[in-house]
Amino acid sequence: MVFSSEVFLFGFLPAVLALYFLTPGPRLKNVALVLASLFFYAWGEGRFVALVLASALVNYGFGLALSQLPGGGTRARKLVLAAAVAFDLGVLAWFKYTGFLADNLSFITGGAIGRNVALSHVYLPLGISFFTFHAISYVVDVYRRTSEARKNPLEIVLYFVFFPQLIAGPIIRYKDVAAQLSQRVVTLDGFAYGARRFVVGLGKKVLIANTLGATVDHVFATPDANVSTALAWFALAAYTLQIYFDFSGYSDMAIGMARMFGFKFLENFNFPYVAGSVREFWGRWHISLSRWFRDYLYVPLGGNRVAPWRVYANLVIVFFLCGLWHGAQWTFVVWGLIHGAFLVLERIGAVRRITATPVVRHVYVLAVVMFAWVFFRADSFGYALAFLRTLVHQAPSPALSFRAAVDHETLLVFVLGCVLATPFLARRVETALRDAAWRTRAALGTLAVPAALALIFTVSVMKLAAGTYNPFIYFRF
Repeated sequence: MVFSSEVFLFGFLPAVLALYFLTPGPRLKNVALVLASLFFYAWGEGRFVALVLASALVNYGFGLALSQLPGGGTRARKLVLAAAVAFDLGVLAWFKYTGFLADNLSFITGGAIGRNVALSHVYLPLGISFFTFHAISYVVDVYRRTSEARKNPLEIVLYFVFFPQLIAGPIIRYKDVAAQLSQRVVTLDGFAYGARRFVVGLGKKVLIANTLGATVDHVFATPDANVSTALAWFALAAYTLQIYFDFSGYSDMAIGMARMFGFKFLENFNFPYVAGSVREFWGRWHISLSRWFRDYLYVPLGGNRVAPWRVYANLVIVFFLCGLWHGAQWTFVVWGLIHGAFLVLERIGAVRRITATPVVRHVYVLAVVMFAWVFFRADSFGYALAFLRTLVHQAPSPALSFRAAVDHETLLVFVLGCVLATPFLARRVETALRDAAWRTRAALGTLAVPAALALIFTVSVMKLAAGTYNPFIYFRF
């Protein structure tokens, strides 16, 4: 039940909002949200509802144990933390990486080990990467005493299963929402802002990401020898915009829905494609993931407080694991290592001359990011290399040309996406959304925002009614 579907927009979400506001008291409201969230998850992953609940309750137990043990970093508390993290990572490894390990063992041993042990067909539960990171955030924050352990298990279950962020994030650090789990206030202006934010995210996904995604999918499903160089470049640029509007649109919808229920989530995107360095890019792209890896992996490894060579190694380790977190494929690992390598190059000053010039540094960042996106999007390492070859060398007489694959609507949306991916116009839109009063007066300026949102929502629904199923990209992780 994706956010951009008729059953969610006209069935599930209105019903949950009505249930929530008709339910009295904060505790019963939490019960309503938990039941609705479990129904939301069961709609597509009924067989794994017990897994999510078990993960939440086991970590609830670990949190209680950590809170009752005296001292700061005592041996007993460290053992409990280690057991909790090992449990969470063990569950993630079993469901997400068993097949990956089996395939690689099969390759290394010539088939003697791997596929023959029938471990490569373990099913991947939706959202396991996200709720696992929530689990680790909870126990680590309790261990560090930056937040108190929850005494009420219902509040921990809500932290795990709250439907706006359950399937594809954003990754919510426990310390950022701890106080909101037991008490929060829904204001009329806050609810209206959440609704506006939700509609904007819906438009990003349906009108921009889906439109570009149709052409991208067509090109990447075509053998590289049949794709012209011009079309390959367009498809890569279109995917660069598609994944941004797809995931930032999802984040907008999640943040907006959370606000409608009184939760305030931190921002997840801040115009990453205007970054002047790869380091700045990661301060703007999927911010919740960047902060998670910084707080719970990079800093514990020593961060910037160790010898330079250790800092470089830490960066490579973090982005190796970041790539692996996205998917159990070597293409994702290569994607992560590309970013890690350029972060190291920037830290040692190897690209200082490039980043010294304003325009050139933006071109440099886009080149690195787009080059890495090839591995992120390709289904195999071989296709990624072939696609990169097509970018610089066109095969003779390609069957799929630019004119044949790209229509006028796609071109128009592509140009619109280029504009909205920068803050110059989008900042004004955000300001209008944030400052718009919920009361609609007769003034033309006041009516402009509701009219624009109504148009976005109407056209998006029309697109959904006429289109095919197109899930969010990050649902696969």
